Amino acid sequence: MTRTLVVAGHGMVGHRVVQALRERDRTGSWRIVVLAEESRPAYDRVALSSYVDGWRADDLTLPGAEFADDELVELRLGDPVRRVDRAARTVVTSAGVEHRYDALVLATGSRPFVPPVPGHDLPGCHVYRTIEDLDGIRADTGSSAVGVVVGGGLLGLEAANALRLLGVDTHVVELAPRLMPLQVDEGGGALLRRQVERLGLTVHCGVSTKEVVAGPDGRVGAVRLADGSTLDADLVVFSAGIRPRDDLAAAAGLAIGERGGVVVDDGCRTADPHVYAVGECACLDGRVYGLVGPGYAMAEVVADRLLGGAATFPGADLSTKLKLLGVDVASFGDAHAVTDRALEVVHNDPISGSYKKLVVSDDARTLLGGVLVGDASGYALLRPLVGRPLPADPGALVAPSGGAGVGVGVGALPDDAQVCSCHAVTKATIADAITGGGCADVAAIKGCTKAGTGCGSCVPMLRQLLADCGVEQSSALCEHFDHSRAELFEIARSTGIRTFSQLIERHGRGRGCDICKPTVASVLASLGGGHVLDGEQAALQDTNDHFLANIQRNGTYSVVPRIPGGEITAEKLIVIGEVAKDFGLYTKITGAQRIDLLGATVDQLPKIWRRLVDAGFESGHAYGKALRTVKSCVGTTWCRYGVQDSVSLAIELELRYRGLRAPHKLKSAVSGCARECAEARGKDFGIIATEQGWNLYVGGNGGFTPRHAELLVSDVDAAELIRLIDRFLMFYVRTADRLQRTATWIEAMDGGLDHLRAVIVDDSLGICAELESAMARHVAGYADEWRGVLDDPDKLARFSSFVNAPGTPDATISFREERGQRVPVSLGIPEVVRQ
Repeated sequence: MTRTLVVAGHGMVGHRVVQALRERDRTGSWRIVVLAEESRPAYDRVALSSYVDGWRADDLTLPGAEFADDELVELRLGDPVRRVDRAARTVVTSAGVEHRYDALVLATGSRPFVPPVPGHDLPGCHVYRTIEDLDGIRADTGSSAVGVVVGGGLLGLEAANALRLLGVDTHVVELAPRLMPLQVDEGGGALLRRQVERLGLTVHCGVSTKEVVAGPDGRVGAVRLADGSTLDADLVVFSAGIRPRDDLAAAAGLAIGERGGVVVDDGCRTADPHVYAVGECACLDGRVYGLVGPGYAMAEVVADRLLGGAATFPGADLSTKLKLLGVDVASFGDAHAVTDRALEVVHNDPISGSYKKLVVSDDARTLLGGVLVGDASGYALLRPLVGRPLPADPGALVAPSGGAGVGVGVGALPDDAQVCSCHAVTKATIADAITGGGCADVAAIKGCTKAGTGCGSCVPMLRQLLADCGVEQSSALCEHFDHSRAELFEIARSTGIRTFSQLIERHGRGRGCDICKPTVASVLASLGGGHVLDGEQAALQDTNDHFLANIQRNGTYSVVPRIPGGEITAEKLIVIGEVAKDFGLYTKITGAQRIDLLGATVDQLPKIWRRLVDAGFESGHAYGKALRTVKSCVGTTWCRYGVQDSVSLAIELELRYRGLRAPHKLKSAVSGCARECAEARGKDFGIIATEQGWNLYVGGNGGFTPRHAELLVSDVDAAELIRLIDRFLMFYVRTADRLQRTATWIEAMDGGLDHLRAVIVDDSLGICAELESAMARHVAGYADEWRGVLDDPDKLARFSSFVNAPGTPDATISFREERGQRVPVSLGIPEVVRQ
């Protein structure tokens, strides 16, 4: 007969219980009733911070969370269990509905810990745990200028990032002497703090929160710290840890651990044989696990036990890898070297922003754990090796090369090593799926094994395993072209094709898509195909290029005029100020020495451009995959340390490469001495002055994986420097993949920087003359895109007023005040597609 399982809670782990049981229960012996507290199906709480980027809750929903097509699963949202009657084997929900069960799984998760400081319950105080919490924080940031996050752990830094993205000046207060004290050591914490503070956050470590003080309006007005200092604040977010939600179990008479959590055995069963507990509400061997990986392992154990198996909890991999505020952080194994006689091997490079520590046995042969901050690229290979013999000298593994060239690769992993810790998937399982199951790409491996569907940190390893198993990876741009971007570039260059329709007719199929259209548009622009809004090209552009402006989260656009080298006259500054005032725009000086004018509607763009162009400005290409800016310090013009004229060189380079369309955006900088005030080593190509000339660095920035550029040549004169940059940029434009930054382009190149140096310095391929000639054609053919629109009535027509523009009867635009400036809140327009 069919039995009934009641699952109390529909978070990630509760959802996994249902999934695991349905996958195993071939005969349908269990009917499942899921009683969820939240009004939405299970979602990816690990990725909660990504909700801020677009505010689309559906993007976080876990696959299959609604169980719409499963007759054996009943999902009841917004009606949690309030009482358990173990004798009658029933539960009663908040709506008063009674459900009988043959087995009950408690998956009630945890709740945020709020320190009992005075004022913790004032209006303006929040926790950071759910989508609703983020919605509440967002609602309160409309008038908030300063926020304080109490807690500098994983969730605390995620909360701080959310506030930063909302435009709130943010402080982080952490009781421990460093950020993320459970995951990183003192050295890693110091680097993490520096990286976080570079983003504008203020960090207070080694101090506790004494009181939240009310302001005149009764809301949060300040936060008083234990050291006597006071932080003015309009908003407080508590993210100081979690506590198991074990109240339901305690009320039902089940045993609770000393530090909380429902006590379970290694089969995840309580003292009541009909009741199980999993995830953050369960206490196993005196410990509560706050990570999704152990929770998933518990879910698998319960599913097996419900079908008559004898599975036991296999232990927990407490390794973590994540990106906090743009900084990669990872810890694994015995990260704090508590093992007797353990040795620590450390490489700390504060200049490049990288900290790596390996903990090894006293004979330096066995890996025990490690900490990686800034550069966590070695995590996927190192974590599965914990407890196993090291494949190379530990010093080589933490060297700047990350172990490259010392035999550390996927082949170093034994077959039983876990590649995916979230779902406990081994190397052997994945290899079998590839060689025996026919999985030919990462998507197929995910569907077959679940590897890569958790935190995603093992995805690079899946690609390596595909290559190791002899599966050739397709370089096709998309389903409409079998060629890569680099191949399409060469086809268009050699054949003279200058339209998308010709290219797809002769070398592709179908009508194209959102991948190939903007990619081909970029290729044609790089080849001098005329204005990006000419004829057919206009329809190929993504949202930003379509209007030659950068769309913002509220649907308005920003206008960023080019200011070469950051040098600007007083007269031009006045013009920018007048334009901002007349059009009601929000002004912001960017980190790249430019002035951003935000809040423009589509119909205002040409009017704004006309004022700027008439004053001598031109498009800064802030909207395009093109050169954005060449930043500079003041060099010998003003600085007493400067050894070369960095300002003049920066201006010359920006004017030379302006408008250069590329696979991704390009940034550069010139520093007039080794003090590096322009941060040249953080750019796609950067120049640092020496007493003898200039050093050229390439491949910095890297987008979502920030890295420092590497030295290509040193002590060259200006003429040679420009020749080498010409070659570098044109070689990148021709050979890089779609949306590939210079950093990843060089990393993926066979031979890496050495090969690049051979090609563009030594001319090993004999193409440097052609690369220089191509750049010369670009320089000669440059034309300002804003002026190109203003001079063409047909192009101007596309910037006509839209349906709800200000002044029209259906206008839905609204504004809020932010630090003395008007900020548009909503334009009521559909979501846009972004590249």
